Amino acid sequence: MTDSQLPPESQPVVSGLTTAALILVLTITPGGEEPVRGLLEDLSGLVRSVGFRLPDGGLACVAGIGSAAWDRLFDGPRPAELHPFRDFVGDPHRTVSTPGDLVLHLRAPRMDACFELAAQITTRLGDAVRVVDETHGFRYFDLRDLLGFVDGTENPSGRAAVQAVVVGAEDQPFAGGAYLLVQKYLHDLTSWNALPVEQQELVIGRTKSDNIELADDVKPADSHVALNTVTDPDGTQLQILRENMPFGTIGRGEFGTYFIGYSRTPAVTEQMLQNMFVGNPPGTYDRILDFSAVITGGLFFAPTAAFLDDLPAAPGRATAEAREPRPVPGPGGSDPAGPVDAPGSLNIGSLRRSTPR
Repeated sequence: MTDSQLPPESQPVVSGLTTAALILVLTITPGGEEPVRGLLEDLSGLVRSVGFRLPDGGLACVAGIGSAAWDRLFDGPRPAELHPFRDFVGDPHRTVSTPGDLVLHLRAPRMDACFELAAQITTRLGDAVRVVDETHGFRYFDLRDLLGFVDGTENPSGRAAVQAVVVGAEDQPFAGGAYLLVQKYLHDLTSWNALPVEQQELVIGRTKSDNIELADDVKPADSHVALNTVTDPDGTQLQILRENMPFGTIGRGEFGTYFIGYSRTPAVTEQMLQNMFVGNPPGTYDRILDFSAVITGGLFFAPTAAFLDDLPAAPGRATAEAREPRPVPGPGGSDPAGPVDAPGSLNIGSLRRSTPR
């Protein structure tokens, strides 16, 4: 197989959970587009330089670009399903959309590597960006969230994960990329821990100690598991890849889950949010929202590694370059810049299902 026949190389969106993660959400200041473009093109080199200091490796970074930022950074086409984060309004809960032009999802076996890479990135960018959210995530025992339940049980793996997450021929210019939806949830642990375990299990839809899904005749229709099961019209379960991380600050009393959902199409994750916040049917909202408040929300597209290494032209640059006059040929038709052109020549399915636990 030649290089031209190889599939596009994705960013490390399916590299798996690590013991540490750091998530940065940034906005681009006016005039900061060129420094951001330079950082994106050099990102793989920065990751290699910092990761080289880890004896066993394992440092990874995924960069995602928001809808408004895409048109500020790149000329030409854009991912087919990239759009501003959509709000889902239920009674009494609703999602929130918060500022974010870039998201950087850093993962490593150790937090020091994530921290060093984040410091290198933000130092490089300087005043070109503003950090609007920084979250340090950690692995909590046997992949549990701070509510005490195992998180990500139904994540696909191997080829199924790639199929669920990576854009294919349905959007050929951006094949190999992935959509990334992030949200930050704060837990009311005092109220949650006041519930008997049996009641907690009915809220989640799984047993707490051994992580077994409750039987259909026991699992409530408003449980987290029931509402986050999405199927296509023929009943096939659709998937996303959840890279959620617990986080917490003891002094401020803030404890929560940072939701990180990769998908081939944002429609699956959005259907999950519709079910959670509005209900399916409407009114049967996700009971976990009575104990877990969402405070951020953003949708991004993570293009391929090759896209980042060789970005499209900046907006307007391609047009300006096309209008620049070509050098006049020297004697004998020679042209240091190359031959002059002859006159007249022309130089998911849409859905993959998400089970949240």
